[in-house]
Amino acid sequence: MEHRPYLHGVEKDGEEKNFAVDAFGDETNAEIKYKVLTWWQCGLLMIAENVSLGVLSLPAAVAALGLAPAIILIIGLGVIATYTGYVLGQFKWRFPQVCNMADAGQVLMGQAGREILGIGQLLFFIFIMGSHLLTFSVALNTLTNHGTCSIVFGVVGLVIAFACSLPRTLANISWFSMISFASIISAVFITIIGVGIERPNTGVVEAAVDTSLESAFSAVLNIIFSYAGHVAFFSFMAELRDPRDYPKALCMMQAVEMVLYIVAGVVLYYYAGADVASPALGSASPVVAKVAYGIALPAILISGVVCGHVAAKGIYTRVFSGTDRVHKRDLVAIGSWTGIVAGVWIIAWVIAEAIPVFSSLLNLISSLFASWYSFGLAGFCWLYMNKGLYTKSWSKILLTIINVALLGIAACICGLGLYVSGKGIHDNPASASFSCANNA
Repeated sequence: MEHRPYLHGVEKDGEEKNFAVDAFGDETNAEIKYKVLTWWQCGLLMIAENVSLGVLSLPAAVAALGLAPAIILIIGLGVIATYTGYVLGQFKWRFPQVCNMADAGQVLMGQAGREILGIGQLLFFIFIMGSHLLTFSVALNTLTNHGTCSIVFGVVGLVIAFACSLPRTLANISWFSMISFASIISAVFITIIGVGIERPNTGVVEAAVDTSLESAFSAVLNIIFSYAGHVAFFSFMAELRDPRDYPKALCMMQAVEMVLYIVAGVVLYYYAGADVASPALGSASPVVAKVAYGIALPAILISGVVCGHVAAKGIYTRVFSGTDRVHKRDLVAIGSWTGIVAGVWIIAWVIAEAIPVFSSLLNLISSLFASWYSFGLAGFCWLYMNKGLYTKSWSKILLTIINVALLGIAACICGLGLYVSGKGIHDNPASASFSCANNA
């Protein structure tokens, strides 16, 4: 069953269009079928990919920024992220061959764009995977009172994440997402209840103590990271039974995460105060923190598994583009998939050990990648789809201004963020690489 990824034709109105077939082609007689996701499974995958590490960093961001500015940013960035996510959906509908960021780059800028966005997507995923392995080692150090070398805990996380990433379809991974969702919700609310009972800050709202550029923008980057799931949206849409169901999945994810972010960020800060930990589960008493981390372990790993799966899928479909190998269960297909999954996870583990500071790693990821994939790219996509129509009506003029502004926002986040995250990694005395020290 050989298929070509790009076909051309002429529509009824005579306009030449790029009738492109996605990477999975015709799956009528395929051994492995990918395009079987329902919208609610897609929504669960999006929640699993987006929520875990983002929500754990938010209380510290609220403490750094102050209550009112943080709430405004959480809501404001959430609204922007919803809009940019919808624009990516429009782009997928217009260009059905787009299954990942590399395909989007091909449409926008040709082969050079394909390589730039494809490599960027892969690096973004690997950095996120590394942050999950780092958080997993923090959790195990908390649970065991630093029972062994932190590197060993990282290796344990590596092995489990690799095994869970092996299913080749997102439909199978989506079942893990249910566990992830229940896990992170339970862990956050256990922490909220524990901190609320202990009230280490006596429930007093404090003004932000450190108002330096580095501290404030570092907190902003943590909030941006909590909305950094857009990099996988094309991949999720590619495996939907009907890509037109994507807005339902997007709204499901955004509603859940915005409510959870506000509740967790505000309540934990309110009771834990300016010294709230990052990740936030460490703000509770030692016993409650252990319970919360134990329950959160599935979410901490599964969120990384979703990213690892999509990263490996991008390489796998690129390697076997134009063939039916992706649909086979033979030795070459299984061996290639297993090798690719192992490779991306090993690289992620190296990154986790090289930058073993949770907040600094999140800041670096947000600066380099989330700035563009979650905000700037949507602006490019909208401008590309509406070329020649920018001044057609007042609504188009307004949308043009909004999408140009998205490019400016992305550039500012990237530039300032790289400075702040680089300084944070350099200045943090606990940032020794490949160390056995307790990172909890």
